[in-house]
Amino acid sequence: MIPYVAYKLVHLFGIFLLVASLGGAAIHAANGGTREASLTRRLVGIGHGVALFLILLGGFGMLARLSASGSMALPGWIWGKLIIWVVLGGLMLLPYRRPQYARGVFVAVPTLGLLAAILALTKPF
Repeated sequence: MIPYVAYKLVHLFGIFLLVASLGGAAIHAANGGTREASLTRRLVGIGHGVALFLILLGGFGMLARLSASGSMALPGWIWGKLIIWVVLGGLMLLPYRRPQYARGVFVAVPTLGLLAAILALTKPF
């Protein structure tokens, strides 16, 4: 049985990797870079995909350790975090397709991360 702390570390590592990947793509696009001109496009794309997987793996692993009662219904705050996860997954497309929004992505990523953290810490619904 994998301990709760191990899942938490996987979750946090995924978050750090996601922020780095999205931030790198956003800054590159904001500085006028294109997909074709990016020397690290593949690395950033792989990092983004791996990060999303690790966030999901760690998050559901922690949830499994917390929910020992066996209830299959997900609380509302988990649904909120899943929506944020989907949005962060789609944000990788925006900087290169719409470079004028790259700065907004750079601001939106930590803001969405903060919102996800608030949902996890306060569990409002």
